[in-house]
Amino acid sequence: MSDLNSIKIDGERLWSRLEELGKIGATVKGGCNRQALTDEDKTGRELFILWSRDAGCEIRIDEIGNIFARRPGRDNSLPPVIAGSHLDTQPTGGKYDGVYGVLAGLEVIETLNDHQQETEHPIEAVVWTNEEGCRFNIAMMGSAVWSGAMTLEQAYGLTDSNGLTVKDELQRIGHLGNTPAQHSAVKAAFEVHIEQGPVLEAANISIGVVTGVQHMSRHQIEIIGKEAHAGPTPMDIRKDPMMALAKFLPELYQLANDHAPHGRMTFGFIDALPGSNNTVPGLLTMTVDIRHPDRSSYDAMIAGCQLVIKSACGQLDLPYSLECFWEAPGVAFDKNCIDAVRMAANINGYNSLDIVSGAGHDACNVAAAVPTSMIFIPCRDGLSHNEAEYASPAHIEAGANVLLQAMLLSAG
Repeated sequence: MSDLNSIKIDGERLWSRLEELGKIGATVKGGCNRQALTDEDKTGRELFILWSRDAGCEIRIDEIGNIFARRPGRDNSLPPVIAGSHLDTQPTGGKYDGVYGVLAGLEVIETLNDHQQETEHPIEAVVWTNEEGCRFNIAMMGSAVWSGAMTLEQAYGLTDSNGLTVKDELQRIGHLGNTPAQHSAVKAAFEVHIEQGPVLEAANISIGVVTGVQHMSRHQIEIIGKEAHAGPTPMDIRKDPMMALAKFLPELYQLANDHAPHGRMTFGFIDALPGSNNTVPGLLTMTVDIRHPDRSSYDAMIAGCQLVIKSACGQLDLPYSLECFWEAPGVAFDKNCIDAVRMAANINGYNSLDIVSGAGHDACNVAAAVPTSMIFIPCRDGLSHNEAEYASPAHIEAGANVLLQAMLLSAG
């Protein structure tokens, strides 16, 4: 048996597994395209299951495809301590977002095996289904179903751009499990993740102690114009939705600046139809993603967005709609779990910083059901959702060492 505080994970093993999984769906620019429930996702899932079984874990897959790899405790009637994230990526994603949190959870199990260390509570490494929400347009889907934030039938009915449903694709890849997709008692849940931002790197801090996640939502804007020939139609009589966009876009960016430094407003999709070079658009569709950690500032940004768009479209007499199609309220993580992460960083001798996550994670849904917190490590230039995404082996190892000690503190 080893002294608990002296146990360290095997950084080389963890790094080599990250590299091996990174080959599945590898892109020419060094990233990954392993979207949810594709053949690539299936291959990644099955490699995780193989490694987990080799580590002596019991595997179960629930009705929404979430995977749980369980290491027994001394008392298996006790609720487990879990750690996990996701294996799916963006179309031009990186090799660390999500997958790091899954493999770090497995590395904790491997390390306990190496040191013949028992825990009172069982420990589980978890893969949550469709966190990214790029193929099926609901982010953090698997954890949402598990936590009760979304019904199983709603998730099953989601379709991709080809009309394929989540349920059909789960069946196709053989990951439609029979374990109920609902949460049961959990002692503590942790998710280790790259920061996906520049704060830790800029401050030269190894560990982010994540205290919560900011409020966020996505809204679809549709503006109806009138198609007309680009040549003969004078500018002053056009019903052109792009004119409304030209009015409100600078004001919305200013709205984010008014709530600096934490206000975020992103326009990730803009589509003008019929999409012809010499035709005034008859329909403009776009999305806006709004985020802020403070509830009053977030609400003010939402209200301001509505007013600005209404004013611009009204001035031009253009019918419009503005609808929220996804929202994740801000999350405050569990104090005991946060304290466990902070203590684990101290045990390992790493400097740390309390931080609020600017991105959504499966931990947001998990936190609604069970005690939860997160651990961040720096990523180069703050880049994520990018093929150039990178975290150093030293930081990868540091985050996993903190995860190990946090789980030991919780699992007994």
